[in-house]
Amino acid sequence: MIRKKQLEIILQKLDPHPDPVPELEQYMTPGDVASTLLCLAYSQGDIAGKVVYDLGCGTGRLAIGAALLGAKKVVGVDIDERALEVARRNADKAGVKVDWVMEDVEEFRRERADTVVQNPPFGVQRRGADVKFLRKAMELGKIVYTLHKAAPRNREFIENRVKVFGGKITKRVELTFHIPMQFKFHTRNIYRFKVDLYRIEGGK
Repeated sequence: MIRKKQLEIILQKLDPHPDPVPELEQYMTPGDVASTLLCLAYSQGDIAGKVVYDLGCGTGRLAIGAALLGAKKVVGVDIDERALEVARRNADKAGVKVDWVMEDVEEFRRERADTVVQNPPFGVQRRGADVKFLRKAMELGKIVYTLHKAAPRNREFIENRVKVFGGKITKRVELTFHIPMQFKFHTRNIYRFKVDLYRIEGGK
């Protein structure tokens, strides 16, 4: 097994999106957040030897990390062709195989995976986008690892949605998410905010 810090360094060095789109909330998952999510999933027996989907994979950090940790098969899904071009190069750089699929996540249909990992849109630019990703993840995965903005009201909302979709939250870990200045409306060099990492079992 790759150590957590080593995984973080590998993932942090992967290429970002050259021209991210604000409406798609294309924020690359920070290396430390990605490695925390993946190592938690690994420790729970949800990565090694498993079929793993990464929904809204972007440039591929979570998908590539899952492959590095010994997933049997990894599928990365994204609607953005340019993001997937970068993801393919990143996978080659990391020396792993990932099946990249260009498709709207809501339209994605496959056999159920063992595990879904995702850093979905937070629903800031497109209201409800986070719920659509959560619903699809629980539809496709026996186990789901997903990131959402941390706030008491949002936690209550996510907990409610998980119950409605027939699942159960087994872990919640608060993390610090950081993104660099990348859009015209950004006014600080680095934005830091809290997110919750959820492990969810079940789903309809």
